[in-house]
Amino acid sequence: MKAKIGVLFLGIGIISVAAFIIHAPKMDQEKSEDTPDATEALPSPLPLATSDGTTTASMFPDREVIAENLKIPWDIAFLPDGSMLVSERPGNLFLFAKDGTRTAIDVPDVRSVGEAGLLGITLHPDFGHNKIVYLYVTIDENGQFLNRILRYTLENNTLTNKQIILTKIPGAQFHDGGRMDFGPDGMLYITTGDARNEKSAQDTKSLAGKILRIRDDGSIPADNPFGNEVYSYGHRNPQGLAWDSEGRLWATEHGRTTATLTGMDEINLIEKGKNYGWPDIEGDKTAPNMVVPVLNSGADETWAPASAAYLNGYLYFGGLRGETLYRAKILGNTVELSRHLVKKYGRIRAVRVGPDNMLYISTSNQDGRGTVHDGDDKIIRINPDSLE
Repeated sequence: MKAKIGVLFLGIGIISVAAFIIHAPKMDQEKSEDTPDATEALPSPLPLATSDGTTTASMFPDREVIAENLKIPWDIAFLPDGSMLVSERPGNLFLFAKDGTRTAIDVPDVRSVGEAGLLGITLHPDFGHNKIVYLYVTIDENGQFLNRILRYTLENNTLTNKQIILTKIPGAQFHDGGRMDFGPDGMLYITTGDARNEKSAQDTKSLAGKILRIRDDGSIPADNPFGNEVYSYGHRNPQGLAWDSEGRLWATEHGRTTATLTGMDEINLIEKGKNYGWPDIEGDKTAPNMVVPVLNSGADETWAPASAAYLNGYLYFGGLRGETLYRAKILGNTVELSRHLVKKYGRIRAVRVGPDNMLYISTSNQDGRGTVHDGDDKIIRINPDSLE
């Protein structure tokens, strides 16, 4: 059988939108964690742009599937030439290139089980010149799960010059965090989970249950609050980072999950050195020197927020258990939440803003916790104007 994968890319500079159809062998679901070796060619792009080379939101459909038949796509990064990197949690990395090729890129030594594996991707702010890409990966070191930040050079569709810039981040089958982004200060911010050790979130010497901040080479900034990589603490499993137009850092975080208790997912406004309370407080509870979330889901609703992206005054994030694209309108230090695409695509994980100012979301229906639909998993482009 052959499956159609439609891919659309947008260049930067002279922006053009291209649509493709790719025919690729459908991976057997029992073997889909194997990385394909072939480079798969696509037809030439079909430009869609105004006469002056610009694009507007009205030129885009409300929603369009641009890639499908993926396996737990975890993160998306857009390259300056309009191509797109996609990580799959089982350990696969794909480059969807502007010239119409879909190429598998080998990432060695990834340990994928539960929520662990190949997670976040981000590019160096000067990627256009240095070609540096960062990966958040789980490894198995003598039977112990650990998370690492790897820095590579991406050359000729191959990862070279591997550097381990941060290691010994506690890992586990669950609660591994994994989101990374460079902030407006040029520093790399990283979310880590508590790795099922709740007390570690309150230990500022541990890298678990934190938001970390490091330089692009892995060194520790002199103004970090605790003399190590830790920027904020008291987190359970944060997986979304985004800066608003004022340069403020927002984060989304998974709340409690037990046999009888769920909910209490969070949107937090992150400040240096602050304690966000886990596991001592959750929801609207307060305690001295601990920060209460800007918004929480309450005890009766679970978002399972897995991402965050900022665009034009709104914070967007995907809901796994909530199976929803959430949009939080930022109103000073508060937010107003609305829900979109409810149950439309199933579990939503990554949300990224593309160079076209469209939203790109990934589904996560093949992660063992959702209902698998034809073509899953997918990357879908969303016109934010359609959410009004």
